[in-house]
Amino acid sequence: MAVFGTIEWVTAFMEAINASKAYEDAAKTWEGDFYFITEVGGAVKEQGYQYVDLWHGKCRKVDVVTEATKDKYKPEFVLQASIATWRKVAEKKVDPIQAIVTRQLKLTGNMGKVMRAVKAAQELVNCVTQVKTEYPE
Repeated sequence: MAVFGTIEWVTAFMEAINASKAYEDAAKTWEGDFYFITEVGGAVKEQGYQYVDLWHGKCRKVDVVTEATKDKYKPEFVLQASIATWRKVAEKKVDPIQAIVTRQLKLTGNMGKVMRAVKAAQELVNCVTQVKTEYPE
């Protein structure tokens, strides 16, 4: 079991993405990279940055950076939320697009591009559910 937000976790997420035929099909035209940011609060004492590079249905690269090294990447999109919100999305208690629209997930980047990739976003969450995850409490 990997702790959410760690390099072990994001690597397992990449493996789940790359093993998913459903994600590959849904995201065959997607080109874009992300920072998934976990905000400070509760057990999270330092803002966490997970870098995920998605390209035509595959994940090309993942990384974890800190506030001090966040300039290492310049992703096209940033999704930011509390650990509680990330957990709700990962456990399919809230749809990722619904979370963006209701600002539970704060999106920086081209909202139109994301909205045209709803099925890919849903399949990405399905990949998250494949990762055995421990959440900081």
